[in-house]
Amino acid sequence: MWWGVAAALLANVLYSTGFVLEKRALGRMPEVTVRQPVRLLRLVLGSPLWIGGSLALASGFGAQLAVYRTLPIAAAQGIFVSGLVLLVLLSTRLLGEETSGRERYALGAILVALLMVVLSLKEGSDHVSRNAPYPLVLLVCVPSLAAGVWLYRRTERRAAHGLPTTGVEYGVAVGLLYGVSSLAIKGVSSCLTTSDVGGAIVGLLRSPYPYLLLFTGAFGLVMSQAALQRCRASLIVPVCRR
Repeated sequence: MWWGVAAALLANVLYSTGFVLEKRALGRMPEVTVRQPVRLLRLVLGSPLWIGGSLALASGFGAQLAVYRTLPIAAAQGIFVSGLVLLVLLSTRLLGEETSGRERYALGAILVALLMVVLSLKEGSDHVSRNAPYPLVLLVCVPSLAAGVWLYRRTERRAAHGLPTTGVEYGVAVGLLYGVSSLAIKGVSSCLTTSDVGGAIVGLLRSPYPYLLLFTGAFGLVMSQAALQRCRASLIVPVCRR
């Protein structure tokens, strides 16, 4: 269990560092848009700083796999919230983004919540689920993905007409995709086993989880980069990851 807590905190560090590095790299690039995905990918892949950020995020993904194998998803998500504290500190220090008094009070509340979640964990008594009916998974995920893409397109049209946005709409849209991605990561972790590697791979390919990850990875990458370039990382990331 405590390995899961340590892995979750490590994932927080990697994710926060990755998002801040990507945001900094995007600030040095010409404007990117989801309407030109090939150009967006060409720009970001040509930036060593952005690549460093993406590698940090990929490492956070690996740590997240370990978390979901050892902790209940509700406890894991509670610990992941603490990463927002580091994210805000890094964005303030490295990106020059200012935080309000209410945001600082919220950071304190997050740290208290983290302590409460960790103290609530009991070795051997917390149940870590391993599977769920695939039709139920798709029933939850497909509408969420459709809603995320629809909301993002709607926000893009508003921005194209010069209507202001706080960035919350972008965060919610990308967050719907990342929520499905987290569920898919949990599903992948439940399929992995060292006792029957071949059977585990076959079982994984027969499940919807790798395909959900491919979809959310491709669309989430393009959508999140455009959103990060236009809005504060300390606003976009907390909204989309919660």
